[in-house]
Amino acid sequence: MTNPTAETFGYPRTKVAETASWLVLVRPKQPTFGSLVLVCKESVEAFSQLSPAAFADLKTATEGVERMLGKVVAYEKINYLMLMMVDKDVHFHVIPRYAGTREHEGRVFADAGWPAVPALGSTVDLDLDAAERLARTLSQVWSAA
Repeated sequence: MTNPTAETFGYPRTKVAETASWLVLVRPKQPTFGSLVLVCKESVEAFSQLSPAAFADLKTATEGVERMLGKVVAYEKINYLMLMMVDKDVHFHVIPRYAGTREHEGRVFADAGWPAVPALGSTVDLDLDAAERLARTLSQVWSAA
């Protein structure tokens, strides 16, 4: 199942993992390495409209996200931002936070906002092919965990 928000973020090519109620996607504009979008598969535009099953499954999704990003990014903190100003379906921007930089495929990813709020305007922009490659890498770690 998909929705316009998932498609905006490159679904299905950016898909890392899927739970019963949530899609885990690579965020093509990466404010930090490993930034994701966690998109609810239900057709709801308000957090309070999620079904009890989706709320319960959010625990499964976040545990998987944190386990995977811990291994790949070695983040120090993690931010879940529910912005939903442009993309209306319930979703979170997942921003792993760290001091210093991370490198992937010859690109350097700094956390420009560290240690304060994430600098969402300072990103490494991945084209769809690069986002898909990162999604495959993260998916392998998700599956192995």
